[in-house]
Amino acid sequence: MKFCKTPANPNALPCVHRVMEYLAGLAGNGILTGQHTQTMAQEELHHIEKITGRQPALLGFELLAYSPNINYLETDEACMTEVQNNYGTLKRAWEWAEQKGLITFTWHWFSPLGGHGKSFFTENTDFDADRALTEGTPENRALISDLDTMAGILRPFCDRQVPILWRPFHESEGKWFWWGSKGPETAARLYRMMYERFTGVHGLNNLIWVWNSPLPEGYPGDDVVDIISRDMYPPAHCHTSQHDKWEELRKITPAGKITLIGEIGSLPDISAVQRDKTGWVSFMAWSGIFCLREDFTDFPTLKAVYSHPYAVTKDRLPVLY
Repeated sequence: MKFCKTPANPNALPCVHRVMEYLAGLAGNGILTGQHTQTMAQEELHHIEKITGRQPALLGFELLAYSPNINYLETDEACMTEVQNNYGTLKRAWEWAEQKGLITFTWHWFSPLGGHGKSFFTENTDFDADRALTEGTPENRALISDLDTMAGILRPFCDRQVPILWRPFHESEGKWFWWGSKGPETAARLYRMMYERFTGVHGLNNLIWVWNSPLPEGYPGDDVVDIISRDMYPPAHCHTSQHDKWEELRKITPAGKITLIGEIGSLPDISAVQRDKTGWVSFMAWSGIFCLREDFTDFPTLKAVYSHPYAVTKDRLPVLY
């Protein structure tokens, strides 16, 4: 099972090359355990350690509270609670980096212009993603401004040569987020715009670019993508290798890109992943009830996943940066 280990960015830092080489070699030989967190308390991380005695190799962090255009005047309690609980979590990302764990960032991007409440949802904004691609429009100027702000937030990680699995514009196969509201092709163009600005203007050469959608017609191109991924929420307590989803994802490009599970609810069956020769190199369980309760994965199964010899936990992760 061979996968492309060469970064799309020709100026990628050595740490990116090391991570890509490791992930390409891991495919078919193991799978990284991963968990999303989005609060300062990181309840999920501590819960996993309590149940399993181990930590995930890959930890996910949420950047929603770092969106520049949050409408604090026209919002609701649920939105503000999520923002307040999330704000400051980059401190936790730095702590994880000091421990040499792998990091992935998710950005539920509040719309760059207009909107109310959780304006990353299409229903809460009239932001036009198509117009954002046209130079000089108010939407385009707002988008560029947000990109430049986020680049500044990511800059210190680059300066310290911390590799980041960067997964923007996720789930563009649907219309529930504003970046997918105009179709997958528009989302792919937004991704390319971000890639070109982050690499060409800001020199963020520590980013590992993860495309997160299974639609061939929305694929941005091999020249701007390092890893392909998809999100999946199977029925509660349905634990499989998700081999059919993996085969479907691989068809979006013939380039042999590394594949991973961007988000999942019920954890995958690690024995089945190994048996079926399914090439996922990592999974990231979502936060809250998907981890802290037994609604989707019971605690004995959680422990079994983290103790499986095919699963890579943080104590088994080599130092890559």
